Amino acid sequence: MCRAGRGFTFNIYNCTLQLNCRELKDNHSPASSKLGAPFLVPFNGTLKSFSEHLRLCPQDYTCCSSQMEETLALQSERDFLKSVENHSQFLLTTFTQRQRRFDEFFRELIDLSEKSMNQMFTKTYGRLFTQNSHVFQELFVELRRYYSGGSVSLTEVLSDFWSRLVERVFTLVNPQYQFSDDYLECVSKHAEQLQPFGDVPRKLRVQVSRAFIAARALSQGLAAGRDIVNKATKMTPDSECMRGLMRQWYCPLCRGMPSLRPCRAFCLNVMKGCLANQADLDTEWDYFIDALYHVAEKLEGPFNMELAVDSISVKVSEAIMHMQENSVSISTKVFQGCGNPRPVPARSKRSPKESGGNRRPFRTYTPDEKPTTAAGTNLDRLVTELKERLRPMGSFWVSLPHTICNDEKMAADVTNEDRCWNGQTRGRYLPEVMGDGLANQINNPEVEVDIGRPDVKTRQLIMELRVASNKLRHAQSGQDMDFMDSHVNLIIFVCVCVRACARACCTQVRRAAVREATMPANATTTIGQVTDLTLLLSASPHVTPPLTLPSLLGSARETGPRATGTTAESHLQQVSSLPPCFLFWCYLLCS
Repeated sequence: MCRAGRGFTFNIYNCTLQLNCRELKDNHSPASSKLGAPFLVPFNGTLKSFSEHLRLCPQDYTCCSSQMEETLALQSERDFLKSVENHSQFLLTTFTQRQRRFDEFFRELIDLSEKSMNQMFTKTYGRLFTQNSHVFQELFVELRRYYSGGSVSLTEVLSDFWSRLVERVFTLVNPQYQFSDDYLECVSKHAEQLQPFGDVPRKLRVQVSRAFIAARALSQGLAAGRDIVNKATKMTPDSECMRGLMRQWYCPLCRGMPSLRPCRAFCLNVMKGCLANQADLDTEWDYFIDALYHVAEKLEGPFNMELAVDSISVKVSEAIMHMQENSVSISTKVFQGCGNPRPVPARSKRSPKESGGNRRPFRTYTPDEKPTTAAGTNLDRLVTELKERLRPMGSFWVSLPHTICNDEKMAADVTNEDRCWNGQTRGRYLPEVMGDGLANQINNPEVEVDIGRPDVKTRQLIMELRVASNKLRHAQSGQDMDFMDSHVNLIIFVCVCVRACARACCTQVRRAAVREATMPANATTTIGQVTDLTLLLSASPHVTPPLTLPSLLGSARETGPRATGTTAESHLQQVSSLPPCFLFWCYLLCS
């Protein structure tokens, strides 16, 4: 008899192989599947004769009706999807949680930097700062917009900031003059030549740009990883995959052997067939994980975001003091280039000292004073935790079949090769285990896979991985490349669809040409179809047919007349209705 098991009305793994259909009925009521999802199997309790009514399980004596087989097939799909979800949960959780923590941390660093600058400059410059605080506020608005994915050039943002700042400071160090907007614009134009702030703008630009580029790339890269994992694990298995899943997990139950688990090699072939498209993600996935890891390392070192945002107020202070100290020589050169300004009437003159307030030296943060934000940690700790979680993510997609089949609830242990379900009965599984990826499933004995039809959604995910990896690699060298957040998915989807449609067009043309070469001369319909397409394309003044397509169709012009009649005319109308861009892509990809 079967003994009760945890989560099951009976424990199918403690039943003996001699359990007959009557015992199955007596011991099996509304129960749970391998992973705990409830389902009801309608056992009839009688041993069926030779099971010609079954579509998935072996044609032999069975305990299952066709309705029961269908129910179990659907359950096997749910078990499979649940298993994929469970084993990929580590990825999804890591990307989701780390992206949120890094994003909160980076945003709060920017807020703290702005708050620190306001406090320091208010104490140092008093009313002079508050009157011109909008210049600094605009800087941080643009920095936030850049980090959030806006179409912003950091170089232009910082350049505009220094241009506005030099106008304000030049006015403050020359209070005895009145300056028009045109005059101040002239001052800005001479700023690059005069370098009123010394080398500070260049140093700040390098430090801030590298840090913000890396921070944004990391945050958006983690978000991209989260979305890709979510999409890759939500792909619905096709009918061939469901057949394999049913055969390995529930056909033993129909044979009255519910305790018999599938052989590990059997399980691997089924999983490699079902997850063939996901396995093709692996190369780009590894590049992506490696790029994330190296950007994280950069943030830990020369591209440190904490130090960069913390230095903004200090660098700006140094720049202002440099211009104040060299105000006489700078003003003289400006007056020579822009002309002498108009003096302020005597009654309005003020001394800079009265307006400037108490000038106090600025202090800089020391490494021991790195801020701990509301995100609960500092950057070094966040990066260390992320790197530890990224390391085991390599080769995830090609390892997923092994991970699932290593689960004792899913397959027999490798040591039980002679005491497992081989797809027909109890015994050793003889076929070899297939390789990884779509191309290696051509001879998969358990799941029939069309290797000539790659999954469009998977190709889209591969392109998304390439885009994300490319952004991350450029960020490692401090190069700014937008993630195109709002448009990248649409662009990728259109590119994939156009390419797939164009290749389909090429395939049809080539197949028609091959058929024509092997058909008798009176088979004019195919010849006419192909020739119609050729002439239609040739008629376009903007498209020159490549040599390869005419060479394929040359024999059609020489050996067979053009088709006439309803069939050919109908086909020509269909071809003529194709968009010109579609036909153009046909030629590009056929060449």
